[in-house]
Amino acid sequence: MVRSLIVAFSMLVLSPPVLLAADRSVTLQEALQSALERNHLVNGARFEREAAERGAAASRSRYFPHIFLEEGFAASDAPDRVFMMKLDQGRFTLDDFQLENLNTPSSYRDFRTAVTLEQPLFDLGIGYGREMAEKEAERAGFSLAQRREDVGLAVYAAYLDVQKGRVTLAATEKEVAEARESLRVAQARSREGTALRSDELRARTFLSESEQRTITALNDLRLARMRLALATGEDAGGSLDIAEELISSPVRLSEDELVREALVNRSDLKGGEKDVERAEAAAGAARSAWFPTVYAGASYQMNNRDVPFGRDNDAWMAGVNLRWELFDGLRRSHDQAKAGAVRQAALQYLEQQRKEVVLRVREAALRREEAGKRLEVARHALLAADEGMRIVAKRYENGLATMVELLDAQSALNRSRTGLVERESEYLLATARVYHAAGLFLKETVK
Repeated sequence: MVRSLIVAFSMLVLSPPVLLAADRSVTLQEALQSALERNHLVNGARFEREAAERGAAASRSRYFPHIFLEEGFAASDAPDRVFMMKLDQGRFTLDDFQLENLNTPSSYRDFRTAVTLEQPLFDLGIGYGREMAEKEAERAGFSLAQRREDVGLAVYAAYLDVQKGRVTLAATEKEVAEARESLRVAQARSREGTALRSDELRARTFLSESEQRTITALNDLRLARMRLALATGEDAGGSLDIAEELISSPVRLSEDELVREALVNRSDLKGGEKDVERAEAAAGAARSAWFPTVYAGASYQMNNRDVPFGRDNDAWMAGVNLRWELFDGLRRSHDQAKAGAVRQAALQYLEQQRKEVVLRVREAALRREEAGKRLEVARHALLAADEGMRIVAKRYENGLATMVELLDAQSALNRSRTGLVERESEYLLATARVYHAAGLFLKETVK
């Protein structure tokens, strides 16, 4: 059983250089650029913006004349319809005035071809509708910008996970090497008769546990590389390695400056402002319903008895129409009150969003400060654990410490190493989250 575990572990440990060497390495800048161009979430938001812009363009088309072509066919023996068909076709004769022909005409047919033009002259609703569509397009643009920020942070976190995975794997490999050394010392002392057989068994068990942690660390690294590939827009199952190591850097702005920048730069806040402006335009559209509308119209008509698009006779018509709704059962009053309530709701949501942004920035700054202190503690803990391991190992070699004490010291050292890796990663991510909370992540990261 032990031999099988050693063989399996050896295959996993020795094969990664071959298996992972094929992974393409990217810098953080390359990963971010790829994600901003290929990530499906970003592209989806980009298409949403395009759709909103198309909607705004469509709303502006209502200012222009609308032209329609119509072709219709009708057949009837109704006296009034037959009378009008013959008039439209220019086929009315004196015989048609006979009472029998007027009262009980034979069935008749008509092909009607018409070209109609309609031009708005005064309609306040068109202007407000255009403004609403334009505000929606602007909001979609800010949604895209916020999605880019979110995806950028996700790529940074995935990149950081790969870096953490590599360091963790190196730490576990070092742990295995030290466990093997402990086993060697235990075996040597056992052969000399200065240690118990149980020391060797404990050391061998500890080595097996270390090898299992290495296998887990290797798989974690592979998964982290696949997550990085996914975040950058690669195909499913792809894998990317990192070409550089991220290092911590100080935040160049104070907490108050970060808050001010967040209130100015965050795209979701700008999107909320556009929601308010759109609600104001909707309120204007509700008010415009109280005013009349004036439209001009013109048409050219051809009629034929036998064939479509034929011309037995033709005619034209042009005119202006004013329409003013005087009573609607209080619908417009309720619509106007509804629009006002929607505007107030948008204002309330925006104000709450601003307060939450301020809280997020201050929370991110506090978490970064906390992560920095935890990192400092982890560094001191590693120094203490390393020195403690050195002392206990020397004492065990000289027969002054037990195997239990040696393995306890080794476990403490291993925990300190992995703890330091976690704290370093947390500190880097906490710094990135400060900039993300302030809406400055891409500005500070993509150079």
